[in-house]
Amino acid sequence: MTLCPFEDAHVGHLAPLALTRAAYDLRVGAWTLAERAAHTFAPDRLALHTRAALAGVAAQEHPEAGPVEGGTLFVNGRWLVRPGEVTAAVDAARQRAEARAFVQGDTLLALWHPSPPPEWMAAEAFGVEQAEGVPTETVEGETLMAHLWDLVADLGPRITGDLESMSGLGEHAGTVEDGAVLAEPGQIHVAPGAVVRAGAVVSAASGPVWIAEGAEVGENAVVKGPVWLGPGAAVKPAGRVDESAIGERSKVGGEVHGSVVHSFSSKGHDGYLGNSYLGRWCNLGADTNTSNLKNDYGEVTVWDAVAQDFLPSGRQFAGLFMGDHSKCSINTMFNTGTVVGVFCNLFGSGFPPRHVPSFAWGGADGLAPYRTDKAFRVAQAVMARRDRALSDAERQRLAEIAREHGPE
Repeated sequence: MTLCPFEDAHVGHLAPLALTRAAYDLRVGAWTLAERAAHTFAPDRLALHTRAALAGVAAQEHPEAGPVEGGTLFVNGRWLVRPGEVTAAVDAARQRAEARAFVQGDTLLALWHPSPPPEWMAAEAFGVEQAEGVPTETVEGETLMAHLWDLVADLGPRITGDLESMSGLGEHAGTVEDGAVLAEPGQIHVAPGAVVRAGAVVSAASGPVWIAEGAEVGENAVVKGPVWLGPGAAVKPAGRVDESAIGERSKVGGEVHGSVVHSFSSKGHDGYLGNSYLGRWCNLGADTNTSNLKNDYGEVTVWDAVAQDFLPSGRQFAGLFMGDHSKCSINTMFNTGTVVGVFCNLFGSGFPPRHVPSFAWGGADGLAPYRTDKAFRVAQAVMARRDRALSDAERQRLAEIAREHGPE
């Protein structure tokens, strides 16, 4: 069976984080949405549907993907796939010869087809139109990433579920130095090449902890599960992390709570990051702080790229949502529910605006366009520190974002 995650017409609401990647490549716990779907449905092959502007980037992210061939299960890339009655029904459909669609409200959740028409893959958005004429089941209760705040909702249970689905909790093949404390060690995984330094406390009393290959928990740091530290990730000495997913080769210090750091980003110093989401190649200067709760304890509003307005999130806690390659200077203060676009450079005193468009340069005193030639030079220097470089596909996509989404 081929698994094909698809993007529908709603993915624009996930900007700026979905400006540089397909929606299904957003990390929503220990796994991305695509990884969750693959783990649940265990396909033989992977194919990808995405927006035309992101085809090159998605292909780079998934070199194993190929064309749609034979029986294919199309899965909405915004679907937070969890085991249950709906996934069991979807899985059972592929055992039958006839096509079957699963719809929640007006959203196509999944579609099984034994021989899908080739033109489906050329559609800019995949949705209920593809299910026309296909026998349909109506389902309910499934979680879709509809807005930015959904990416960090229920993060603790998501991480717990992901880690409990992995094989290896209770294994400590890495190095646990003398003086380090593992509380509830049966719920902690220390992978080969990982290190827990002297004086560190890793506690799984509130949920499991996964410390992946090459990851490090520094001296006197405190990690309270549920937490996933990805390959090569680091919690700096005296750092405090709880209920968070820290992606590949990211570095965090200070206090991190209820947040996702997608990968290759740094918050290496003191300061607070709460109920927030950082994309790739972000850097927060020393003593950067995010507010995740309003003074009146009211509902947080968050900028929505489609509505071009701040929308009520239904959440009391929401911090910072920062697109790829964005950075801020020391002592930066972010207001509750701030959205920062791709490739922003923020500095100066005072709070930056609660919505900063992509490729913006400045802060509370005003924003100017960030020149792409200068931005790309910075990206090359930053990525070289992780032995990476901007690909042609990434460069092309970022240039499009600068033209289409930069400050006016």
